[in-house]
Amino acid sequence: MSIADDLDRYAPDAVRARAARRPVLEIKGLAVDYGYGDTRVHALRGVDLTLHEGEVLGLAGESGCGKSTLVYAATRLLAPPGLIASGEVLYHPVAGDPVDILRQSDDELRASRWEDTALVFQGAMNSLNPVYRVGRQLTDTIAAHRPSSTKAEREERARELLTMVGISPERIRSFPHQLSGGMRQRVMIAMALALEPRVLIMDEPTTALDVVMQRQILEQIMELRDRLGFAVVFITHDVSLLIEIADRIAIMYAGEIVEDAAADDVYRRPRHPYSEGLLHSFPPLHGPRRELGGIPGSPPDMGHLPAGCPFADRCGFVFDACRSIHPTLVRPAVPGDDASRLVACLRHDRAALAEAGMPAVEVPGALAVR
Repeated sequence: MSIADDLDRYAPDAVRARAARRPVLEIKGLAVDYGYGDTRVHALRGVDLTLHEGEVLGLAGESGCGKSTLVYAATRLLAPPGLIASGEVLYHPVAGDPVDILRQSDDELRASRWEDTALVFQGAMNSLNPVYRVGRQLTDTIAAHRPSSTKAEREERARELLTMVGISPERIRSFPHQLSGGMRQRVMIAMALALEPRVLIMDEPTTALDVVMQRQILEQIMELRDRLGFAVVFITHDVSLLIEIADRIAIMYAGEIVEDAAADDVYRRPRHPYSEGLLHSFPPLHGPRRELGGIPGSPPDMGHLPAGCPFADRCGFVFDACRSIHPTLVRPAVPGDDASRLVACLRHDRAALAEAGMPAVEVPGALAVR
């Protein structure tokens, strides 16, 4: 099955229906610095992102663009010298007013983790404690949040979780080293789902797995999402992976979101040159062979970012305004584009060009329908 075939499973009406759902997690103006004073690095610069109920949101970009920093900051797991400079992370409960995670007390935060939001770490296969059996690690998580539960109830829930992710419940007595890499990954997913959170954040969960196991893990995640209804933030540098599983994709570059659109739109009609470059950086699995384009140059030094567009030095469509005006997320000036689509490129921001006294530019045909 090709990527295009996979995309056809998600009709535009279904994508719009997901987008119409109420937000479950909103990130507003999130800024993160590493270090202090004049030598600090602005790792995130005013990131805005919204996750809706039941949605799979893919977050993609090159290594070092700020993907992991974003989720660790949003969940207050950012290690020093990382510092949240500004912003809000609003969790929307089923009932009641939104809660700003960044301003919760330690007790409130401890209670909400695993209950409201759960995280599968980038090194998930090595996150299990090697000296404890798998069952104990699952039941300890449940006991911490369900102190009134009995030992028998916790063990029954642990067996149920293992079965849910495709592992025999007899493995509850196994140590991590007795499991394969894929099984350990599934255990971590089971642990994240133990308390049925509404938001599951997965930081490159398939990076260290072979392609066959990657496919099995992804199919398991999607099946569980459809069954349990949680929303997913899936982080990876592999855009081709997200095209198959995500409802919506946000592309990150140099600590900012540069494009945010439905997965089908990102694949067929990328509006940012960086998105186009990422799509040409992996080979097609079907159809005629084509030469891989890649992206020339290297990402900018986050400690010394240019005044204008951070992608200007690598962009094949750069023009004078790109060197002096920093682009912000706007709706593309392209007829027929979805109203929810956003892109940070001056070719689509006629207002910014007019304010600077510069003429608008034509949208290159290379970024038209694929």
